[in-house]
Amino acid sequence: MMKRVTWFVGGVAAGATGASYAKKKVVAKASQVSPANVARSAAGRARSAAANVVDAIREGREAMDRHEDELKARRDGRLVSLDEHVAPGDQVFVDGVEVDSGSVTVMRPRR
Repeated sequence: MMKRVTWFVGGVAAGATGASYAKKKVVAKASQVSPANVARSAAGRARSAAANVVDAIREGREAMDRHEDELKARRDGRLVSLDEHVAPGDQVFVDGVEVDSGSVTVMRPRR
């Protein structure tokens, strides 16, 4: 008889603990999907996406400006290929890495 009571009390305690844990999890999940939290999360994602678009536009403009400077330097004769000034067989290093001399272009400053 005592064995049955012990198992019964243990089962009741385990059930109460499990139910309490489950209730806490359900309440926490419900608060995460409340309209205010969903709106806050969506607004955060929208701000992040807008920041990514702004960064992409800024990078595009910077690339466009660099390309425009290169085209103007080529038009003005300030753009020189390093290949024209290196003897065949010479090695060219940029930041310690060997590169093909034809892939290096030097842009002289405006006078």
